[in-house]
Amino acid sequence: MKNQNINMAQMALEFPHRPSLGREDFMVAKCNYEAVSTIDLWPNWPFFAICIYGPSGCGKTHLANVFAQMVALQTSHPYRIPFIKASQIDKNMAHNLFETNPQIVIEDLHELKNQEALFHLYNTYRDLGGNILFTSDVAPARINFSLADLRSRMNIVPNLEIKAPDDELLMALLVKLFMDRQLTPSQELLNFLLKNIHRSFSYVRKLVEEIDNISLAKKRAISINIAKEAITTLDSDLQFDLF
Repeated sequence: MKNQNINMAQMALEFPHRPSLGREDFMVAKCNYEAVSTIDLWPNWPFFAICIYGPSGCGKTHLANVFAQMVALQTSHPYRIPFIKASQIDKNMAHNLFETNPQIVIEDLHELKNQEALFHLYNTYRDLGGNILFTSDVAPARINFSLADLRSRMNIVPNLEIKAPDDELLMALLVKLFMDRQLTPSQELLNFLLKNIHRSFSYVRKLVEEIDNISLAKKRAISINIAKEAITTLDSDLQFDLF
């Protein structure tokens, strides 16, 4: 990949350690284009619900926040729509939830425990004209829905995968993560990282955090040497996790 000249001034600085979760902050690339485009279609979705899935750290929660912002801007909804963990869904919440929240986000579908509860929630939102954005680490087809009626319903929910990042997206992600912490990496440091990191969203996030931690502990500016130390630490941890 050719060296890219990143215009740091184009990215607004936030408070330290606070991620930027607006639509303008989400980096669109081939690996996530379909998911982003479908979110942008709301309220004209192809179905009342959609599911965005992909590995941890790939941007699912960021897109869910974009969806929440769209709902707030385009409707008279007076407050942020609820983000509900799939593992916490219970049978009594369906109608009460819909009355005040016709749009919701259900996170971590792969951790669902009460399938009957989700079945009732699904039917309520479908029948009354609501919307559900599901997020999951894996495709719904790979989730063991033992309740046949729920399985048949989830099979018709459009699934949108966020795939592994390419070099262009990794570079942009590195810049964003550093600037979320009010750190300005040099182009030399960015190029070094791009050549030496694991190609996963979660690894990149952990690496930037580790670089920041080492920099603070040593009271030194971020550098290639600090990045090498952070990579060694993370790779050691990964190796340990394998055994």
